[in-house]
Amino acid sequence: MGKRSIYLKSAADAAIIKANGQILGKAHAEVAKHLDEGVTTQSLDVIAEEFIRDNGGVPSFKGYGGFPASLCISVNEVVVHGFPGERVLKSGDIISIDCGVYKDGFHADSAYTYMIGEVASDIQDLLKSTKESLYRGIEKVKPGNRIGDLSYAIQSYNEERGYGIVRELVGHGVGKSLHEAPEVANFGKRGNGPRMKEGMVIAIEPMVTLGKRFVVQEQDGWTIRTEDRSAAAHYEHTVLVTKDGNEILTTFEYIEEVLEQKKMLFV
Repeated sequence: MGKRSIYLKSAADAAIIKANGQILGKAHAEVAKHLDEGVTTQSLDVIAEEFIRDNGGVPSFKGYGGFPASLCISVNEVVVHGFPGERVLKSGDIISIDCGVYKDGFHADSAYTYMIGEVASDIQDLLKSTKESLYRGIEKVKPGNRIGDLSYAIQSYNEERGYGIVRELVGHGVGKSLHEAPEVANFGKRGNGPRMKEGMVIAIEPMVTLGKRFVVQEQDGWTIRTEDRSAAAHYEHTVLVTKDGNEILTTFEYIEEVLEQKKMLFV
């Protein structure tokens, strides 16, 4: 089989993805308003789906490959692809929420890891490192650089701090399909991988563990957790390669306004 094609986006395409990124950021913020001890993860899924549909979008994940929900909700040792359900959040939990919006022919995709109540300082440090590494990766996004440049930036930043980088799961191109070429790994070598070109849109999503990097898949065929059951963090932005650099098409602005009000923001 040949390599999958990388589809470059026009300015109009990118504008649609960015508009979807606004809906997505606000959907995350609606969920963040309801994050608290005693809340079920299923209730959060309902909030997100209603908000996205009320704004003319469709949840990208619902029905994707048979996935049953609008949000991937991954608590503590679950890295990604956790199902919403009857689980009740408690103080000390961290919860990664990954969501996508499809509207006007294009997807936007982003994830954020939230803290519930009093979270241990070593886990807070993991979240800080993971989030910072996302931006270290984004700094490397510009025409002429290679995917490996951003992969290396994410890996080195976290490994210098003693964290594990999940290797089995990667970021990806985003556009008319939720997952397009190229794959965007969170580990790699500078100078390797596809060359970035103006119009590429990629989802960059570091997945980082407090313990070892190894993961296992649960019996449900979706849920991925750390093998040693250490905590895992996950942040994601959809990013456009521009003529002379990059533009982040998704946003954490609305999320962090809510978290600041609730005193749930660590930075």
